[in-house]
Amino acid sequence: MAHSKADELTRTNVTLPATLLAQVDRLAGPRGRSRYVAEAVALRVRHDALGAAIRETAGAMVGRPGWMGPDEVTRWVDELRSEETD
Repeated sequence: MAHSKADELTRTNVTLPATLLAQVDRLAGPRGRSRYVAEAVALRVRHDALGAAIRETAGAMVGRPGWMGPDEVTRWVDELRSEETD
């Protein structure tokens, strides 16, 4: 993971269960703990940000061209699946 000048490293204190830390150390290897944890946290941040964006935009297409209700989606998926088996 490359860091830019604007993204300088900052020391922090994080408390983890001993068994989890042992697993991290086994997987990250010698002196790889910080990078491993930073990559894991970055992945979780992206995941949570995507979830927030999905929740914030839920229903944005309702009533607009191209929008399908649940029954229409079910029929469409069923049609696609039947084409795959034909």
